[in-house]
Amino acid sequence: MAVPATVTMLLIVAAVLPIVVIRTAEARAFFVFGDSLVDSGNNNYLATTARADSPPYGVDYPTRRPTGRFSNGLNIPDLISERIGQSEPPLPYLSPELTGRRLLNGANFASAGIGVLNDTERAMRGTNGGCSAELQRAAALFNPQLDEVLSELNREIGRDVFVGVNTAQMHNDFVTNPGAFGFATSKVACCGQGPYNGLGLCTPASNLCPNRNLYAFWDAFHPSEKANRIIVEQMFSGTAEYMKPMNLTTILQLDART
Repeated sequence: MAVPATVTMLLIVAAVLPIVVIRTAEARAFFVFGDSLVDSGNNNYLATTARADSPPYGVDYPTRRPTGRFSNGLNIPDLISERIGQSEPPLPYLSPELTGRRLLNGANFASAGIGVLNDTERAMRGTNGGCSAELQRAAALFNPQLDEVLSELNREIGRDVFVGVNTAQMHNDFVTNPGAFGFATSKVACCGQGPYNGLGLCTPASNLCPNRNLYAFWDAFHPSEKANRIIVEQMFSGTAEYMKPMNLTTILQLDART
């Protein structure tokens, strides 16, 4: 069912990654809510240890400087912004630069450290180089129930407003078969310390790989920019296995007709 131009489209992602896209007469405003997977710098303005405002974060960002993104370069909202034709991604809502016409672009309300589980990455709970089977089962139980909740909400509203994004499956694809996506490894993070570079955040004293494109994970928790690009591509073109009830390309096509 087509979504009217004035109605928001909310993406609920298995990793707690809600994203709202609102179409206006001139362009699409983009509002982001979530955790460190989509934080573009809000935690720079908060008293928290969950920060990405020092090197080597941002080593592959266009400015080659840390911005508060938990990535070596661009994150998921950056890449979605590119695909929907925004001149720049939405700024952190705490940024003093979020004024004037920039407000028409939307805003990013994500904050690192608000995730539900923080103890699945391999170094803490895994065995023999694999993820924690117990916690993986917990996620496998949660995600189908989330799909059903979203379907019920859409039925109550009478239109497809909520879209579920199966980021768990998107990650599992390149975790189980990294070579198919051009990665050398999905077991070891590019930047970090401890087993598999899997303890804590990345710091100037951390191990740092020379070629980030060969690693599925940038640090102990977050995909590399290359992996983020794979995730966003699935958001736009993925089948029902990844996007329910439709992908972003279909959403934007329906939106353009209304």
